[in-house]
Amino acid sequence: MARLGLESNVVDQQVLDRTIARLGQDDVLLPTLAQLANPATIPEAVRRRLVDIDADVADPLNLFRVHWFNDAARRGFADAPVHVELPSELTGVKARIVLALGNRFPMIAAHKVLAAYGCLVPRLVTGQFDTGHHKAVWPSTGNYCRGGVAISRILGCRGVAVLPENMSRERFDWLDKWVVSPGDIVRTPGSESNVKEIYDECARLDADPDNIIFNQFCEFGNYLVHRTCTGAALDTLFEKVTAGRPGSRLAAFVSASGSSGTLAAGDHLKERRGTKIVAVEASECPTLLENGFGEHNIQGIGDKHVPYIHNVMNTDLVVGVSDADTDRLIVLFNTEVGRTYLVERRGLDPALVALLSNFGLSSICNLLAAIKTAKYFDMGPDDVVVSIATDGAAMYGSEIDKVIRRDFGNRFDAVAAGETWGRSLAATSTSDLIELSHVDRKRIFNLGYFTWVEQQGVDLADFKARMQQSYWDGLLDLVPAWDEMIAAVNEKSGAAARLGR
Repeated sequence: MARLGLESNVVDQQVLDRTIARLGQDDVLLPTLAQLANPATIPEAVRRRLVDIDADVADPLNLFRVHWFNDAARRGFADAPVHVELPSELTGVKARIVLALGNRFPMIAAHKVLAAYGCLVPRLVTGQFDTGHHKAVWPSTGNYCRGGVAISRILGCRGVAVLPENMSRERFDWLDKWVVSPGDIVRTPGSESNVKEIYDECARLDADPDNIIFNQFCEFGNYLVHRTCTGAALDTLFEKVTAGRPGSRLAAFVSASGSSGTLAAGDHLKERRGTKIVAVEASECPTLLENGFGEHNIQGIGDKHVPYIHNVMNTDLVVGVSDADTDRLIVLFNTEVGRTYLVERRGLDPALVALLSNFGLSSICNLLAAIKTAKYFDMGPDDVVVSIATDGAAMYGSEIDKVIRRDFGNRFDAVAAGETWGRSLAATSTSDLIELSHVDRKRIFNLGYFTWVEQQGVDLADFKARMQQSYWDGLLDLVPAWDEMIAAVNEKSGAAARLGR
């Protein structure tokens, strides 16, 4: 189970000693997960220095920005995640829909850098990863591999990105600037839906003992960092947006499945507030909905299998969203014609419309799924649906151009804007939605057998243990153990003393 990131003891002391020496030499101080969950606990000396550090450079201090509490300028700290609340005039529902903005994270302007840190650092402090010897391989459909490359570079090790060749050009442009060598970008066949091809490439790379695969779909560090940090951040966000409204309830948490790491925040929110957990996928590839298959372009959410770290038995709804709608809406939200339509014809506040550029493809997917959830449950003004905008439109300029050529005959005008509003937003319904019964949950859980037991070699007893909520709750004991080890590494490296507490 060490390969799934479940160690809490030192595996190789010699490797750990070398890591400590390198961290000390490079003045790298590692934040604990508790500090990333509550940045108010970050040492004041670090907070002061961060003011002068560019959020998009490979500076070790930027590790202390790998959380949801960066302010809008990404220079200081906010008391709650920066967010957008969407009005009923846009959503068509009475419920309050609030999305935390992932593009306030450092270096990659997406929240997957948090997952990458949560996967690598436990391996580091347990002596399983040698930064001077091993390569960190990051299989992904886009943002996770960028986060992994960024964290790897800060920690002084080689990061290898594995992602489908048809992902957005902007992802590859970013990687070109951050990898050590062009060969550290591995393009696999297909697009968003071709996760199996990523696994196959990782199996090839894993034959080299110098390569350590950080498979986000089965790394429990991914689950735990989101349950601990993202869950706590969204709980704080709920308290902020409902201050003075005591009748409010956190009715649902909505997240596209992807690796299912972000869905772990729902476990925290359900335990705290009884929140329903909504998993989202593309209607074109209805794996959870219909045990189906297909191909889609909602970049960042993955499919065709059930991730090992998806707590299926705690999931309440599965919602499908069409990539035809996310493709068209990213054009509506990010063109002058579209923004003019939203202000002049739909009467939306220009300030709100300007904020819609914070929504990339999977962010719009989450928005549409939140609307579907609110409609299905007939939610009212005291109900809050919380989700995340995983990244912003800046990562999809080439996709916007592609959609305008393909879907609008290379001309997106006012008529096309109105049609897009009507077809892809106003017409949002409760189609492609299942409220899961116990039998439905078992069906989805069992589907994971074929990936994880038959293909990836997970022990059957370990696979089945995940049906119990006590299994997932028991994983939380790893977090304080890892934090103690992180603190010990900081002490031994000398970085803590040099940077101040």
